[in-house]
Amino acid sequence: MSQHSTPTRTDQDRAVVHLTWHRIGEMVDHIAEQVRSDGAPRVVVAVLRGGATPAVWLSHRLRLRDVRTVEVTHTADDSRHAAKTPEPVAVNPGSLGDLTGQDVLVVDDVAGTGHTLAATVRLVSQAGAARVRTAVCAVNNDNWVGSAPAEATITYIGENTRGWVVFPWEGGINEG
Repeated sequence: MSQHSTPTRTDQDRAVVHLTWHRIGEMVDHIAEQVRSDGAPRVVVAVLRGGATPAVWLSHRLRLRDVRTVEVTHTADDSRHAAKTPEPVAVNPGSLGDLTGQDVLVVDDVAGTGHTLAATVRLVSQAGAARVRTAVCAVNNDNWVGSAPAEATITYIGENTRGWVVFPWEGGINEG
């Protein structure tokens, strides 16, 4: 964890990681370098809501204009330790449009269990994408449930963390 990731303690002695705008910028730059070395995609898909900010940031770094969104949620609400829905829920998957033959980068802010990202990858594949890669700013290793490590499932990871991740666009940190 860098100086721009601030862990604190909360209820039940569980860590909370506050990421700063500066740290998010570093992560986006690092992910963009990796993506470029693998060949830039044609389309960026943001998982709403949290993935919108890093997806737009990445699209600028990669000089891509085709940014699409899809809302896929796996929590009942936005509260910390919110109850999970049995499966991720997609709202208006048609918003992806036709992705036939496209190289697509799916972007989210954080991967907890990995289920939301996996559901989004399925939607993008069903929309016809020829190649699908994934990027997240952070992986919460405390919640990861995949049979393989996150690094084997997610193409590009900004940072591995332990605990609840709070992003600056959520209003959880002041950067004086």
